[in-house]
Amino acid sequence: MAAQARQKRITSEIQPEAYSLEAKYARFDKFLKSLWKDVYPETATELHDSITASAYKALKTEHPLAEGAKVLDIGCGQGVALKHFTADKLDAVGIAIGEDVRICCEKGYNAVEMDLSFLDFEDETFDLVWSRHVLEHSIFPYFSLAETYRVLKPGGILYMEVPAPDTAANHQNNPNHYSVLGRSMWLELIRRVGYSSVRVREIGFNLAAGPDRYWSFTVKKR
Repeated sequence: MAAQARQKRITSEIQPEAYSLEAKYARFDKFLKSLWKDVYPETATELHDSITASAYKALKTEHPLAEGAKVLDIGCGQGVALKHFTADKLDAVGIAIGEDVRICCEKGYNAVEMDLSFLDFEDETFDLVWSRHVLEHSIFPYFSLAETYRVLKPGGILYMEVPAPDTAANHQNNPNHYSVLGRSMWLELIRRVGYSSVRVREIGFNLAAGPDRYWSFTVKKR
């Protein structure tokens, strides 16, 4: 009886507006916006320039893109991949948060401020979604991956690259990294979203602190 009375009291204290869908989304939006303080400018480095150039060269060899093909660069930084898409005359748009958007626009690239998990594009818009060192910044990578699937055309390609956990770089300790997952977990999320024809590559190299490792996944939408 005491337990029933306590439950009844707790229930009576909950106001409907506090657990309405609108209120829940408002709290969630507030939480997401609070994380924007962790975002930092992605200045170009020789390492990332080199890996990007190599990855894009391999991608377009395996999956040629016609001039004018539509490309979405999620987390475009300051244009490290956009310069390659532009050079190949692809119809590319980059998204990021903060200063990087301004810098990309000053360089003449098409870039807009947008959250990586809430893509303001219609279904089946893009031939290629490029997501290099982005999904580790998502608090819910399953949903973020589902968004990439949604905006890709049938037969479209997702290129995603993420850092591995527990290397000398300790990527999981970066304040702006929320999902530094293992290789098998990424593969499982990719499968659950609906992607097929997954090609996985390991990118290994040495830093001053010791060995580091990234994983790249090239996947096709059914």
